[in-house]
Amino acid sequence: MKFFGKLTSINGNKISAELDDDIDAFKLRKLSNGKQPMIELSISDGRTISVDQRGKIYALIGDISDWSGYMVEKETPQIMKWRYLTETGKDEFSLSNCSMTQAREYLSWLLDFCFEYDVPFKTRTWDLLPNDYAMQYRCLKHRRCCICGRHADIAHLQAVGIGRNRHHINHGGFFFMALCRIHHTEQHKVGVMTFLQKYHIKPVKLDADDRKELRIGG
Repeated sequence: MKFFGKLTSINGNKISAELDDDIDAFKLRKLSNGKQPMIELSISDGRTISVDQRGKIYALIGDISDWSGYMVEKETPQIMKWRYLTETGKDEFSLSNCSMTQAREYLSWLLDFCFEYDVPFKTRTWDLLPNDYAMQYRCLKHRRCCICGRHADIAHLQAVGIGRNRHHINHGGFFFMALCRIHHTEQHKVGVMTFLQKYHIKPVKLDADDRKELRIGG
């Protein structure tokens, strides 16, 4: 079993950690035949795949497993990795020691897979995902709220204005984000800057080709 989290303190040969998930102690004792479970500690040094990247990858694989019905511990990691290698032509790699670049590319591919096949994200998984331009673009493309992952509409950072036809205005100067109805309503209630600071999101500016691909502006 794999668990991910943050190291909180070190005192000699004793450590404390805060895990991303709760541990089922009964299940651990059962898997270790009633003996005291052994652990392996791996600390990211920033050069190979980071603990953060590995945690996000396994969180996505867990969601894919729940959606597909495969067994996450045995089947899903191998199936998704095989599919990635087949579709991309990349060389074999291991999530234990691959480069940060390889991990980033695999994480990006898994995200695209989840968006394309409408794989439901757990709230915890969604909170782990990156909040960068690439993620904002995916949310706009697949109409998924950049805050919660629910179905979304395209929201303008600047108000379009009452009485203006959004299909006949120049969208070149606008910033965009994908928001569900709940968060879109909240944005208008609390104001744009308060909203952006609360959720730490950065709307994106799109060029003409991007807007055409995303079907924004007619």
